[in-house]
Amino acid sequence: MIDEHERQELRAIADYYIESSPFGKLLGIDKDSVDLDNDTITVTMRNDLIGNAFQGILHGGAISGMLDSMGGHLMFITGLKKTAGLPREERIKKAPLVSTIDLRIDYLRPGRGNVFTTTGAILRQGNKVAVTRMELHNEKGDLIAVGTGTYLVSPMPPNTSFDKVTLTEKPGDKTIHFDKQ
Repeated sequence: MIDEHERQELRAIADYYIESSPFGKLLGIDKDSVDLDNDTITVTMRNDLIGNAFQGILHGGAISGMLDSMGGHLMFITGLKKTAGLPREERIKKAPLVSTIDLRIDYLRPGRGNVFTTTGAILRQGNKVAVTRMELHNEKGDLIAVGTGTYLVSPMPPNTSFDKVTLTEKPGDKTIHFDKQ
């Protein structure tokens, strides 16, 4: 169990990770759409995510991207939680690099809806490779698609954007923020 201070640090690092993803931004994933407690990502339907203009349904590539983002996010957060108790600078340096090795998506029904939520669970995690299972539901709870992702989880290489970031606590503010150097 992590304490509130650890939780704030985890949230700050996760927010930076999320906000640094151009593809995530394209899908509409931002720090407010990610729930660390329940391992979910929620995306609101937009016109630029429509794949079938006649029916107004979510594009299969957007579905795949959301599921892959969920699997990668799950592995990043899981790896980050393993650094609990380390000093801030060490936590940032030990943040995992997550790369997709394989992704299988089963599209079960058309992507109709206004709000889509992905959930995920780790099926197996080894020293370097992990397998996750993800689901995408609409706001009615309809299961739209499921995915299985295989990810390479390795140490963050030096000279990454994480090396240029520090966590700071602002006076009178209990939240922790990222400052780019």
